[in-house]
Amino acid sequence: MTIDKNAYASFLEKVAEDIDIAPGKYQQAVDRYKAVGHWLEDGEYPGCADAPDIYPQGSFRLGTVVRPIRGGKEADYDIDLVCELPIAKDRTDARAVKWMVGDRLREHDRYRRMLDDEGKRCWTLEYAEQDGIGFHLDVLPSVPDSQHAFDKSIAITNRQGAFYDWSASNPKGYGDWFDEKNRAAFIRVLAEQKRSIRARATTIYASVDDVPDQLVRTPLQRSIQIMKRHRDVMFNGGTGADYAPISMIVTTLAAHLYGTEPDVYSALTAIVSKLHGHAGLVENRSIEVALASLGLIQRTRDGKWYIGNPVNPAENFADRWHEDNHARARAFFQWVDALQEDLVDILEENRLGTARNRLRAALGAAAVTAHLGLVTLTEAAAAPARVHIGGAARPWRP
Repeated sequence: MTIDKNAYASFLEKVAEDIDIAPGKYQQAVDRYKAVGHWLEDGEYPGCADAPDIYPQGSFRLGTVVRPIRGGKEADYDIDLVCELPIAKDRTDARAVKWMVGDRLREHDRYRRMLDDEGKRCWTLEYAEQDGIGFHLDVLPSVPDSQHAFDKSIAITNRQGAFYDWSASNPKGYGDWFDEKNRAAFIRVLAEQKRSIRARATTIYASVDDVPDQLVRTPLQRSIQIMKRHRDVMFNGGTGADYAPISMIVTTLAAHLYGTEPDVYSALTAIVSKLHGHAGLVENRSIEVALASLGLIQRTRDGKWYIGNPVNPAENFADRWHEDNHARARAFFQWVDALQEDLVDILEENRLGTARNRLRAALGAAAVTAHLGLVTLTEAAAAPARVHIGGAARPWRP
């Protein structure tokens, strides 16, 4: 007897749905960021000949949003909003742009009360909880930083103590890249998922056509949500929390490695297997030629790490992996090992109670308890020989 694969795939889908933002909360978030956007658009900014461009970025834009865990409890959703002021970068400076946006938010009576202290890169509006769920809306001031007509790059403000400078970013370009990686699966699930969402949210959406594309989730998006939740549980608190894999790395590598698998379990298994195949790099060992040729995770000649931004190769998402004796790299592959053991190899577990307890520990009891009935045993079929990829990093310790 082993865990039934099809039922387990349904379990992962349900868990991902629970940790995702619900349609009602999604619509509430959209209404709130649109209201903030309209207020910012109507402001007056010295040097601007036109209204700012306001748009979401990050997990909310990519459809990989997960309710975070802080202090062992589920916390408020984080929503990132870009405020791109139409000012030439060489005609202004980062401090001026940062405070033009902050000052405009302070002109609104309600937003002034909700505004947190100045952040390193953004201004944060804290919305009070409703039904036990709240929002943090991060507004990121920026200006265009395009090199040619079709470049969507921006320069974002970055405060270091009393000093301000610019950092490069391209959230629109990254969103387009992710959409292309996700396109085939998105088309495949679009109609069925919109019908399902409409059936669950009849008071929000009058028809299937009213359901926004942004609520449709593919196996790639669901896999990323499951991976992020597992990471959040694993690195919650303790001395290793500072080395938890960042979401941009998780999302970028998963999107590169997704092979249009039809369900969450198959997609997660394929992604984790290929990530695991890179583990030898921790000890500077060679990896399979097929994986190395992808160039996704690299060690440079000086021993440092490189994971490139797919829309800006000059940006290295792993630029800190060499620090503290490669602590972030070691933590990443420790986490990959745990993903393999907790969420992929668990199908080999033949004790139902043990499997369910392991899933509670790996993903958090709040997210999985209601769906554990889907985790069932079935007669084991003849399994193909397993291929073991050697050279995995040993578990990292702080």
